[in-house]
Amino acid sequence: MSTNIDTKSVNSIRVLAADAIQKANSGHPGLPLGSAPMAYELWAHHMKHNPANPKWANRDRFILSGGHGSALLYSLLHFFNYGVTIEDMKNFRQLGSKTPGHPEYGHTVGVEATTGPLGAGMAMAVGMAMAEKHLAATFNKENYPIVDHYTFVLGGDGCMMEGISYEAFSLAGTLGLEKLIVLYDSNNISIEGDTDIAFRENVRMRFESFGFHTQLVEDGNDLDAIGNAIEAAKAEKTKPSFIEIKTKIGAGCPAKEGKASAHGEPLGVENVAALRENLNIPDEGAFVLPQDVYAHFNELASSKAGDEEEWNILFADYAKAYPEMKEMWDAYHNPDNAKCLYDMQDFWNTCDKPEATRNVSSKILNIVKNVVPNMFGGAADLAPSTKSYMNDMGDFSKENPTGKNVHFGIRELAMAAIGNGIALHGGLRPYVSTFFVFSDYVKPMARLSSLMGMPLTYILTHDSIGVGEDGPTHEPIEQLAMFRAMPNFYVFRPADATECAAAWYHALNKHDAPCALVLSRQNLPQLDGSSSEALKGGYILEDSTKETPDAIIIATGSEVSLAVEAKKELAKEDIDVRVVSMPCMDAFEEQPDEYKDIVLPKNVTARVGVEALSEFGWGKYLGLNGAFVGMKSFGASGPGGQLFEHFGITKEAVINAVKNTLN
Repeated sequence: MSTNIDTKSVNSIRVLAADAIQKANSGHPGLPLGSAPMAYELWAHHMKHNPANPKWANRDRFILSGGHGSALLYSLLHFFNYGVTIEDMKNFRQLGSKTPGHPEYGHTVGVEATTGPLGAGMAMAVGMAMAEKHLAATFNKENYPIVDHYTFVLGGDGCMMEGISYEAFSLAGTLGLEKLIVLYDSNNISIEGDTDIAFRENVRMRFESFGFHTQLVEDGNDLDAIGNAIEAAKAEKTKPSFIEIKTKIGAGCPAKEGKASAHGEPLGVENVAALRENLNIPDEGAFVLPQDVYAHFNELASSKAGDEEEWNILFADYAKAYPEMKEMWDAYHNPDNAKCLYDMQDFWNTCDKPEATRNVSSKILNIVKNVVPNMFGGAADLAPSTKSYMNDMGDFSKENPTGKNVHFGIRELAMAAIGNGIALHGGLRPYVSTFFVFSDYVKPMARLSSLMGMPLTYILTHDSIGVGEDGPTHEPIEQLAMFRAMPNFYVFRPADATECAAAWYHALNKHDAPCALVLSRQNLPQLDGSSSEALKGGYILEDSTKETPDAIIIATGSEVSLAVEAKKELAKEDIDVRVVSMPCMDAFEEQPDEYKDIVLPKNVTARVGVEALSEFGWGKYLGLNGAFVGMKSFGASGPGGQLFEHFGITKEAVINAVKNTLN
């Protein structure tokens, strides 16, 4: 039963959010004012969390998918003693503050995911719920539910309009993610006005069709009704839950309530004063809130520690009863499992004949799965083609949650976001996979991987015009440049099995950034000069006999063998070149200047880049005198070998390019 202090606490959250936005003269008050009751009720009375230990493994997760309403989340973090001070609230949206315009994971304690692109938080929540379900099925024993928590996600009409939410929730219903609870801030308003102009569907019926348990709360201010709905959702043991809560945007502000103008602009000084008066919060100055509210929140925050204390006792007993499971738990949570791969001969020597790097990657993955026990991932309905299936690991499903192979369905955008959610949850090492050309669908969520520093591995195959007969729609051209342009994102395009192993090693041992493995469909030869030096991103594969080479050929992936062949032919004409393999420009850029100068000495300006993709981004290595052999248009449909000839990506073209740079 809600009390006066509950109502006063809700209204204090509203006022604090409004004050922060007003002082910044920037922000979105509509969502915080409308959603404050559901957020307070959840955090205060139904969500398991401990402000004293924000990373407690068995906490419930909360994602604010409508990240523009960040002032709501910061107000909750402030009142619940997560370390967001009143000074932080005063610095809302200011440079260097703990309270940026949209929530940023790793920047503000208590923020579970970086949100901003609408719908992304919804899909990441699905990933978190998948991780919980898999880990619970893996570790829980009778009377020892050591993995037992919910994922709550809050968003509005915008999140429901975005296609990513359709993709993700369709999968969530199929998988029966019973620990996923969606809170829908349903106010029928978007930036341009009433949602009737573009969005008239029955969202609850949509979720019913997905396989969700659905409820409607008619009054978004009714804390008891909201609380009862949350508990009913928790009681549902076979389906994810969806709670539509009817609210008014800008609730409590007489001049703004229910209006589109409440969405994305400060209320105004007079309207903030009117808000305080309407909500019975004394106006003793901006950012001054009632002391009894703070006392109430302090009591709530302190009480939350009890949940973790009970779990700690349970986990200690579990460890004694099942020491082998405790050892397995530690392995799942050890980020350094993959370091031993460096000294494993089988890891580096997976084949001795020409083979597609997608096939090599498959062999490596099936070695890795036995060393890194918490590998968990799959493809967007392409595992047989991307070779991303872990043998003998089972398929993750509603009926078999212990399976480790995930069938994401044809949902590339949601797949990447779900992969982020799995990584954010902790305890699992996720990977996702599709054709490289479809990374266009993946890119927005890959960008969030980079922003959050999530070690999500992207297996992206069919990497060039070598795809052949499928034609230009399936032949990537500009995608490699797109990913290389992204900060904190490592792109490996390996030339053979050894470089493929290096790519996997990097991906599994990089803990603060995602990595893409860009792999061929066609067979590639194994190169005599390839080595673990590939971990440096670029290295001398075959050197010249001279102290200073006449020219340098820099190549990646399937084109490295072309460079090696060209070097042999050029030697017959007394042109002595160095071949540099550059599987990862990002890793190469991190090497010391001394190393980079050895590989690419500045005094050798005759340089040729070879890559069956776009030239964009190669200028920094080729300089003004360099040449590029690659794609300058989209591809075509035809046998892959013929396409390389057709577009002039041949040994002869490389030889001529080298000669031209020397003239």
